[in-house]
Amino acid sequence: MSNDTNVDDPPEDATGAAPEEEQAQPQDQEPARQGDRSPLEEGGGQGDDVGNGDEFDGPIDEPEPTEEDDDIETVEDLGSTVEVDPGVEIDDDIAEDDLLGGLKIDSTEDIEVPDRLVDQVIGQDEARDIIIKAAKQRRHVMMIGSPGTGKSMLAKAMSQLLPKEDLQDVLVYHNPDDGNAPKVRTVPAGKGEQIIDAHKEEARKRNQMRSILMWVIIAIIIGYAILSPASILLGILAAGIVWLIFRYTSRGTDAMVPNMIVNNGNQRTAPFEDATGAHAGALLGDVRHDPFQSGGMETPSHDRVEPGSIHKSNKGVLFVDEINTLDVRTQQKLMTAIQEGEFAITGQSERSSGAMVQTEPVPCDFIMIAAGNLDAMENMHPALRNRVKGYGYEVYMEDTIEDTPEMRRKYARFVAQEVERDGRLPHFTDEAVEELILEAKRRSGRKNHLTLHFRSLGGLVRVAGDIARAEDRDRTTREDVLQAKQRSRSIEQQLADDYIERRKDYELQVTEDGVEGRVNGLAVMGEDSGIMLPVMAEIAPAQGPGQVIATGQLKEMAEESVQNVSAIIKKFSDVNLSEKDIHIQFVQAGEGGVDGDSASITVATAVISALEDIPVDQSIAMTGSLSVRGDVLPVGGVTHKIEAAAKAGCETVIIPKANEQDVMIEDEYEEMIDIVPCSNISEVLEVALIGQPEKDSLLDRLKSITGTAFDQSQGAVGSASGSNPSPQ
Repeated sequence: MSNDTNVDDPPEDATGAAPEEEQAQPQDQEPARQGDRSPLEEGGGQGDDVGNGDEFDGPIDEPEPTEEDDDIETVEDLGSTVEVDPGVEIDDDIAEDDLLGGLKIDSTEDIEVPDRLVDQVIGQDEARDIIIKAAKQRRHVMMIGSPGTGKSMLAKAMSQLLPKEDLQDVLVYHNPDDGNAPKVRTVPAGKGEQIIDAHKEEARKRNQMRSILMWVIIAIIIGYAILSPASILLGILAAGIVWLIFRYTSRGTDAMVPNMIVNNGNQRTAPFEDATGAHAGALLGDVRHDPFQSGGMETPSHDRVEPGSIHKSNKGVLFVDEINTLDVRTQQKLMTAIQEGEFAITGQSERSSGAMVQTEPVPCDFIMIAAGNLDAMENMHPALRNRVKGYGYEVYMEDTIEDTPEMRRKYARFVAQEVERDGRLPHFTDEAVEELILEAKRRSGRKNHLTLHFRSLGGLVRVAGDIARAEDRDRTTREDVLQAKQRSRSIEQQLADDYIERRKDYELQVTEDGVEGRVNGLAVMGEDSGIMLPVMAEIAPAQGPGQVIATGQLKEMAEESVQNVSAIIKKFSDVNLSEKDIHIQFVQAGEGGVDGDSASITVATAVISALEDIPVDQSIAMTGSLSVRGDVLPVGGVTHKIEAAAKAGCETVIIPKANEQDVMIEDEYEEMIDIVPCSNISEVLEVALIGQPEKDSLLDRLKSITGTAFDQSQGAVGSASGSNPSPQ
């Protein structure tokens, strides 16, 4: 063992345990708390380990600073431009109108993909800026937003921004005084393997010496037995006893070898641990169950210690998505780990023998990135959220971003990133990339915006690439993207299309002539699947006080919208509603029922048609919310609803005027259907009702009653339409 003195002083005591000064952590020093340290103090160094890391006199290879370490200055420097191969130009003159933002490429092969993840992030500038600041200052971050907007990518990017020289190995030693309280020691990364090798070598030498001594004693016993034939049996028995004694006592020698629970020797960046959905043991550490708990056959307690994600992410990043799904007690313990910067490992199962074992505190000085949807904040432990907010940032992930030439170039780079990341897809032609950018516009649901739901958009890239690869082509074309859009339809869209076809078979859809009290409403299934949902109204004599009865498994918001519509009906109608019951049916709403208020103008039109006996044009479909004053308010999903109306055979669709800017239907539907934006209920009725004498009389009466109110409301709606209203 010529290198032993350069690695670690091997234990000299008979029990094989590490010397007390090496094993024990200083008990007279209170551990620094993360919240009490300045950012500079929290960075630490290789000598700042919990234990006697300064005893090591062997060489420690410190990574030399690279240019990457000094690259990150501001958010403007990160991924703000799209680099292309030499000879490829960006034409600024056509950038504004060009789908590629003026990028002159033949395929995505001409686009350079950044090496670092932080440079690949697109659209989430605020979140990326916060991640950079949090990495520099060692702050926690909670990211809330829709799935697929880049939360996990930003978390991984942070681990690449953290310093590498702080990493540590964590060793667990046998405690000769109390076997159920193993000792913990941290050393600079890479030192742990050297220490274990030294201990293994020392244990091997001791076992070798004991083995030689054992066989010498056995040889003497057998030799004596041979010389005394009368005691041969007794000699064999004695030799067996000696063998058992040596085997039993040799386990103490094996216990001198520490257990390395965290090994960062080969780690090139700060650790990143994804603890999403982890149970308590995987997150907080555990102690394996030992079926042999006595008799010399048990496994030493320090060898059964298993680290948790909080320990593996020491000096790195702990990412927990859907954090509200963690058990409340687990969240409380996680809060303690964040506050103290260390957490002892014990058995998580009360029935396990591991529950008797508890180590000394193990370092867990991590940065936590908590993520989730909007409902994550409801079930998250308030004290844990307070820790994150008190020592970090909260950021909301955007769903869309403004459509600019620079962003379109970044979306082209996104396609190149997906191709490179997959490694098996053919590169995309410029026309294929243009079609994907058009799809990003359409999926945003807002005019002059692009979607930031990159996971679903990346799925479309992969499906299109698979189609091209199946045909053994070296480029993915626009036709492949169009085919992929059909193949990658969501389950809701497939159900909606099948539903529409079955309705045609059974004549459940009416798109011709006029019918009193029946209106073709429009709804959305899931997030991107439009469907036509007829609404019928019938007026019947009341058996008691008149009431409005709506069926179709209406949820709370839909019920409230029906009540709002009833206020408008009372105002517009000459019929005494106290003697009438108004029955409203959402035809074939399905098990999911009706949620939201986007059918308000549909219900109002159906009821007014039934009250006045004026037919509704069945070639018209409509969607829109309605205020109690009769204003038509914006709704969500208008693009998908318009396409559903076109598929069903309708000729005209009525939408809120405020949603006019959000319409981005496919080219194939533009000539199939006329889009009529309306700002109040009288405009809706003027388009939807047929039968001139009765219709004109009703409209004149409505305008005479509410003309002033509508004139005022048109100005209000007009001003709202220019300010990106929130869909109802």
